[in-house]
Amino acid sequence: MDVRGARVLLTGATGGIGQALALAFAERGARLVLTGRRTDVLEPLAERVGGEAVAADLADRRAVAALLDRVGEIDVLIANAALPASGELPGFTVEQIDRALDVNLRAPIVLARQAGAAMAERGRGHLVFISSLAGKSASAGASLYNATKFGMRGFALALREELRPHGVGVSTVFPGFIRDAGMFADAGVTLPRGIGTRSPEDVARATLHAVERNRAEVDVAPLALRAGALIAQLSPGLNAWAQRRAGGTRITAALAEGQRDKR
Repeated sequence: MDVRGARVLLTGATGGIGQALALAFAERGARLVLTGRRTDVLEPLAERVGGEAVAADLADRRAVAALLDRVGEIDVLIANAALPASGELPGFTVEQIDRALDVNLRAPIVLARQAGAAMAERGRGHLVFISSLAGKSASAGASLYNATKFGMRGFALALREELRPHGVGVSTVFPGFIRDAGMFADAGVTLPRGIGTRSPEDVARATLHAVERNRAEVDVAPLALRAGALIAQLSPGLNAWAQRRAGGTRITAALAEGQRDKR
């Protein structure tokens, strides 16, 4: 799909990865509609990229249902908004569980249902889900976050086949550890030596590639992490052992501590 002139709805635009996505798609000539909760960041970003700003809290089910009615016709949906949800399950209240499920999984599904149906009628369009390697590799101390990201992967793969006959593409992007911005960077976690990172701009380039080439899945991570995600799918037990040896539990514990006030 050629994104030049395409109308793109980007959720979670106020975060670091969201801002990189906005800039990359604007540079390619897309017409952007940006959503997020922080209007102090959203409105200047929309002005910078020549787009529209629509404030929305995706934890509010009524706001999700009304969002596309407010926005109108779109050619591309980039479901990027997500809440951090690292930590052992007993540490979450039921309300926090509901909020993570609503923002990370339910909102993308509801938006995809509405946008995908309209795209299918027109015979063109693309849906993109910004997930995480946590959607391929489970980690102790991240069960809730893993649940939302594993769920997103299964949903997107099935939806891709449902919409394929109608000329609508569906892609999922799986970032690993992202430096400078995003949940991992915001938590201030120090990684063990040898674990590499990628940048928000890398995620934006991968997302453009996914849309333009209609890729089902794109990983944004160094080779070692991509290999680990593959092993996790082939042998979950081996992956769990490798994570314990590499200090994975310490990483997720540090993430949980750094994200505690953002749930």
